[in-house]
Amino acid sequence: MKPSCPNPDNFSTHNIMLCYDCSLGVHVKNQAAITASGTEIVLNSESYTPYYQQIVEQIRGLVRSEKAKEGQTFCSERDLSQFLGISKMPVRQAYQKLRSEGLLVIAKGKRPVIGSGHVPWNFRKLRGFSEEMRPRGLRPSARLLSCQIVAAEGEVARALHLEDGESVYSIKRLRLVNGDPVAVVTSYLPAHIFQNIDKLDLEGRSLYAIFENVYNRKLHWAEENVGAVSAPEEEANILETAPGSALLFLQETTYDSDRVVIEYSRSLLRGDRYTASFVSVR
Repeated sequence: MKPSCPNPDNFSTHNIMLCYDCSLGVHVKNQAAITASGTEIVLNSESYTPYYQQIVEQIRGLVRSEKAKEGQTFCSERDLSQFLGISKMPVRQAYQKLRSEGLLVIAKGKRPVIGSGHVPWNFRKLRGFSEEMRPRGLRPSARLLSCQIVAAEGEVARALHLEDGESVYSIKRLRLVNGDPVAVVTSYLPAHIFQNIDKLDLEGRSLYAIFENVYNRKLHWAEENVGAVSAPEEEANILETAPGSALLFLQETTYDSDRVVIEYSRSLLRGDRYTASFVSVR
């Protein structure tokens, strides 16, 4: 007997965020500091966009274009406010916003340093890896490690609401941010739903985009469980970290708009790049 599908409307309200943090361990590289004039920031006094937001967007652009690189020293609030001819308040607001995203690493008594992103991943919004990373100016990519048809057994069969022995695609990919390995993700997909998915570009396209645009499966919601494990040797080598180091373990079951389970995935994420935080609302 296959398990019944839970109703998402019955879930309590929880805000769960998984944060990708490239700013951990940032060190100053042998690169010239970025001066206020070197930012080439220009403010439009006739725009309805607040000054602090204009500053945020232009500094994001510097990081995205690699004109400002991770580890470079950045100009201080005072230097930038004097260069722009404005008070320190909007500059401080901008720096705090960029700090919350990990694009600026700020320590007391020191000049800011360029980070490469701290991304709150809000699980109340069902979005893929690439959808979470690109808005922050980060470059997501994937490397296909394996793709094969296997027999569903145990936990995989139960999660996909299949009988033991039914065919599923097992797709294992390495996820990278700005070229750095951050997660190994193994997705299990019912073969009868996703026929010939192994013939598609699984490196250059998002799985979620393939679900919706190729197979017409409208994503609706997902269940997630987050834990911690020690890195097995194989995954540690792939993630370029030490065997036994801390990894976050994420299990996710994704449903379509007809409440059919279309994916069960297991992700191993580098513990020095991700943290999980939970906010519950009564």
